[in-house]
Amino acid sequence: MSQHFLLSSKARTLSLAKVMRMSDKEAFETFKQIRWVENEGNPVCPRCGGADLYTCKAESLWKCKSCAYRFSVTSGTIFASRKLPLRDILSAIAIFVSGAKGHSALQLSRDLDVQYKTAFVLSHKIREALNGQTNGETLKGEVEIDGAYFGGYIKPANRKEHRLDRRSRYVQNGKREVVVVMRQRGGDAITSVFKAEHDSLPAIQQRVAAGSTIYADDAKGWDNLHGRFLTKRINHSECYADGSACTNQAESFFSRLRRAEVGTHHHIAGPYLAAYAGEMAWRENNRRVSNGEQYLMMVSAASQAPVSRQWKGYWQREAA
Repeated sequence: MSQHFLLSSKARTLSLAKVMRMSDKEAFETFKQIRWVENEGNPVCPRCGGADLYTCKAESLWKCKSCAYRFSVTSGTIFASRKLPLRDILSAIAIFVSGAKGHSALQLSRDLDVQYKTAFVLSHKIREALNGQTNGETLKGEVEIDGAYFGGYIKPANRKEHRLDRRSRYVQNGKREVVVVMRQRGGDAITSVFKAEHDSLPAIQQRVAAGSTIYADDAKGWDNLHGRFLTKRINHSECYADGSACTNQAESFFSRLRRAEVGTHHHIAGPYLAAYAGEMAWRENNRRVSNGEQYLMMVSAASQAPVSRQWKGYWQREAA
């Protein structure tokens, strides 16, 4: 029996100890090299794109000669206006990468010895950067579609005759939402969050190329897919697969998301559900990539992501 990839030496190319032992100068140079890798690590003005700069080495700042804009290595990125040292941010990304089922903000706050609020916002900035990588991406060929509901849990009564059917609409509290995954066979998975499965049809038409073959279960919410795509359905009450008709890869993604919910985060419903679902899709898409490569991908995504309008000054807005 062949060894699982995650257990092999090829999956372990990142040393957390080396990242956390970086000096401030080494962390600065690492982030600079990754951010401006296309320009061989030489900084470029994030406002006008100019490369003719003044350098202020004492403050690790640059000033553009064209537009007079002063900027740092994180200006214009999702870590703009940071207070944490770059070494701590890179360490947080390295820790974040290492969790196969994600990494909770509480655990990250203990790992870095920072407040929970700091770790919470930092984690969500990383998720926002990762989710931004799939914006505009379309799937084609054979695509599996499935949905799973999260949140709004109602504890069953102790007596069988008094228990409620939690699937019934009349006992729902309005917090329950469905994560819909579109997963290309042999390709990537894309997620979105909706109130009901049938609400996802416009998003599916936008993210799945015309001429693709859709595989879905027999839920009524997918009936309208037949009008746009060649759609093959599977009745799970009878079997899990009927020839090529199955949604096993889509359900495999949900197993990862469920394990993250139960074993790591415990509660991922509400306004942050889409962020957690997108993170798990990224982990699923890159499950055969070494943790060292994942680390570089995360740092690169964060350095290319724009300033977060949701998370910059998040707690200040909440307090107001």
